[in-house]
Amino acid sequence: MAGRNKKRRDRGNDRRFTNAKYSKRMMGIATKISIGTLVSIAIILLAYMYNKYKLQHASNVLEETLTGLLREENSAKVSPGTKVAIGFGSCQDIIVQSNQVVFDRPPKYPEHHFSIANKEEFLGVFSYFYQHGAAAERFVSNSTFFGELVHLAEKAPSARYIIGGNAPVMAKRFVKEGVEQVLLGAQMSRSLETQFPKNIKISGPFVDEDDIHLLLEYPAGQRWGNFIPVRANRFIIHNDHQNPELSSLDTFVAQVENYNPNLLVIGGLQMMDNFPMQESKRRDRLQKVQNLMKKQPENVRIHFEMASFSDEDLFRDLVQNIVPYADSLGMNEQELPNLYHMMKYGNISLVAESRPRIAVILDEMRDIFRFLQQTSETEGRRRLTRLHVHTLAFQAFLTDKKSPWKNTKAAAAKSALTANRHTCGSDIINTEKAKLIMDESFTMSLRENAERKHFDVKNPISCWDEGTYEVCVAPVLVCTEVLQTGGGGDNISSAGLVLQI
Repeated sequence: MAGRNKKRRDRGNDRRFTNAKYSKRMMGIATKISIGTLVSIAIILLAYMYNKYKLQHASNVLEETLTGLLREENSAKVSPGTKVAIGFGSCQDIIVQSNQVVFDRPPKYPEHHFSIANKEEFLGVFSYFYQHGAAAERFVSNSTFFGELVHLAEKAPSARYIIGGNAPVMAKRFVKEGVEQVLLGAQMSRSLETQFPKNIKISGPFVDEDDIHLLLEYPAGQRWGNFIPVRANRFIIHNDHQNPELSSLDTFVAQVENYNPNLLVIGGLQMMDNFPMQESKRRDRLQKVQNLMKKQPENVRIHFEMASFSDEDLFRDLVQNIVPYADSLGMNEQELPNLYHMMKYGNISLVAESRPRIAVILDEMRDIFRFLQQTSETEGRRRLTRLHVHTLAFQAFLTDKKSPWKNTKAAAAKSALTANRHTCGSDIINTEKAKLIMDESFTMSLRENAERKHFDVKNPISCWDEGTYEVCVAPVLVCTEVLQTGGGGDNISSAGLVLQI
C-alpha cells in the first residue's frame, strides 16, 4: 500500500514538473510574442510618424515656395499704357480626354508621320508622342476622317469648347495680366469675336465659320496598351485651311502701321507645318511677316513664339528668315533642342527628354543666345536679348543686362505661377494639388567644374550673372490635378513677357 502511494506521489510530482516546464515554455513564447509585437508596433508607429513628418515637411516646402514666388511676382507691375500687337490666326479648340476618343489599342510599333491621312497613321503618330509624354501638333489631310474624330470628341463627357490659336490665347493672357490694349491679328467669326475682352481689337477678316482644332489631353501615368506617359500632355490635330495661309496677315499689317505697339509678338507659324501649300506661296507669306518685323522701330521689341515643327524645310526658312528679326524667343523643352539642332547641325529633333536636366537646358540656351547675339544689326535684323524656356519642372530666362528687358526675376516668378494656374484651371494656387519636381540642387552647366546651385524655399528663384547677361531659374508648382495642358506654353510665355516690356 505504501509503495502504491509512493508511485502516485511520484506520478503527481512528474505531472507538476511537466506542467511547470510547459508553463515556463509558454511564458517564454508569450514573452517573445509580446516583444515581437511591441517591436512591430513600434516600427509601424515610427514609419507612420516619419511619413507624417515627410508629408508635413513637403507641405511646408510647397507653402514657402509659393509665398516666395508670389512675393517676387508682386514686386513688379505692368507698365501703364502698354500696347501689344500679336499675330496670327484663331480657331475653336475642342479639349477632350484622349481615352474618350481613342478606343483602339495602340500599334505595337509607334510610327512617326508628318501629317495624317487615315486612322492607322493617326494611331501611329499619336502613340509615337504619347509614349514620350511629348506635345505635338499635326495636320490631318483627310477631312472626312478628321470630321469623324470631331464627332466623337463632341459626344465625350469631358469635351469643352474654348478660344484657340496661339495669338488669341496669348492676347487674352496679356489683358488678364494688365496690358491695356492688344491688337490681335486673327480671322474669326463675329460670334467668336464676342468672346474676347473689349480691349482686344480684332484685325479680321471676319469669316462665316471658325476652324476646329482637336486637343487630345492625357494625364501622366495613364496606361494605353504598353505605353504610360511620364507627364500630362496633349496631341493637337486639325484640318485647318485658313490659319496655315496666314489669312489675317494683310489686314494685321495694315493696322499695325498706325498702332505703335510697345511689343510685337509673332506666333502661329507652325500652322504651315506639313500643310500642302506651294513653296513659292509659303515663302511669300513668310516674306511679308519678315517685312512687318523689319519695319518696326528699334524701340518696339519683337518676340517670336516657337512651336512644334517637323517640316525641316519650313523650320529652316524660319530660322533663317524670321528668328534673326526677333530680339526675344519663347519655347518649351521640346522646341529648344529642335532649334538647337537646326542651328548647330541643320536638322530637326522630333522628340526630346520630357524632364530634362536644368544644366542641359541652360547649356543649349547659352549656345543659342551667344550665336544669335552675333547677328549683324543691319536691314532690320536684331541681336537676341531675351530667351525664355518653359518646362514642366522649371522656368529658365536669359536676358541681356544692357537690353530694355527688365524684371527678369519677377517674370520668372509670374511664368512659374501661371503654369500652375493654367493647368489646374484656377487663379488661386492650392498647394494640396501641387508638387515640386525640380531638383533640390542643380549644376549650372554640364561643363567641367560647373558651380552647383541649391534650392532655397524662402528665395526659390535662383538668379546670377554670366558676363553681359542675367540667368534666372524658377521652380514650377506642378499641378497634380490637371484640367488642361493645351495653351499652357502660350499663357506662360505671355505672362513672362508682361513684366519685362
